[in-house]
Amino acid sequence: MEANVRQANVSATDTSASQVPVTVLTGFLGAGKTTLLNRILTEQHGHKIAVIENEFGPEGIDNELLVSEPGEQIVEMNNGCICCSVRGDLVRILNELKAKRQSGALSFERVIIETTGMANPGPVTQTFFMDDSVSSYYLLDAVITVVDAKHGHDTLDRQPEAQNQVGFADRILISKIDLVSPADAQSLKDRLMHMNPRAPIRHVNFGEVPIKDVLDLRGFNLNAILEIDPDFLAGEHAAAAHDDHHQEEHGQHGDDAHHHHHDDAIKAFVFQSKRAFDPARLEEYLGTLTQVYGQDMLRYKGVLFMNGSNRRTIFQGVHMLMGADVGRPWASHEKPSSKMVFIGRNLPKEAIVKGLEACLAR
Repeated sequence: MEANVRQANVSATDTSASQVPVTVLTGFLGAGKTTLLNRILTEQHGHKIAVIENEFGPEGIDNELLVSEPGEQIVEMNNGCICCSVRGDLVRILNELKAKRQSGALSFERVIIETTGMANPGPVTQTFFMDDSVSSYYLLDAVITVVDAKHGHDTLDRQPEAQNQVGFADRILISKIDLVSPADAQSLKDRLMHMNPRAPIRHVNFGEVPIKDVLDLRGFNLNAILEIDPDFLAGEHAAAAHDDHHQEEHGQHGDDAHHHHHDDAIKAFVFQSKRAFDPARLEEYLGTLTQVYGQDMLRYKGVLFMNGSNRRTIFQGVHMLMGADVGRPWASHEKPSSKMVFIGRNLPKEAIVKGLEACLAR
């Protein structure tokens, strides 16, 4: 399921209503993904969902099969859902589902992809930007990451891929919250928030999570509101208050405002400015930035104030893949400004901030 990375302009807006939305479900081994998936596959929730699993196991599924042929990779559940196993290329299985849906052999409205516990979600998400047969038919909706409250800190300390999974998340579900103290639960939540401030955090108990908290989140929709946890920004503002002049001009805020003992490689920082960007300089700089640091830039997204335009520009990227689109006009009561969040592995925050400042219109 690896994908070659290349520079490309991609847009996730203005997609056809006929596109099938796809949710990527990730989380480290034992976090609770299978419990959540089994609930989705067996509950009468009224949605026809194709669930693609990397490891198709018998537990909790065998008794629910309606259609099962020897060697068949696609099976239908009694609640209208479909379960698929991926033993090879993700593009192949998506195109197989596409062909069966177009021929009327299968009926489903959306897709959920479960990645293996050790997997980096990056190559999976890139599939929806790089393969035309997939991107024209499927719409990447969001990445959901499940984190185990009992072992979350230890897993994040020991496993770089677990940090990648948090960094990619559009929403984080914390499982097994009943096994830890309120203080430990809050500690983990604070850590996750500072690794990825743009992902809302929800609790999940034995897979019991409202379907609406998993589907139709539009995390990859360029026109979706840029969600950054207000507590994260509040703390960053407080930490940066010593430099009032710099704050007024183009205050940037980093991940180190809240001291904690976990030295995570995956961190987030936010850049904000009340000054407009020079479009040409910013485009050139972002292109260079993704070429140099693209492999370590997990997710980046922003609402931009561009010189010479009365409309906001919305942009986002995954590794080296980056796209932008024109958003709604600035309202008369709004003060145009830019807000950008970067989530990545050991990114040189100060250097990136200085580079962005150099792109502001003079």
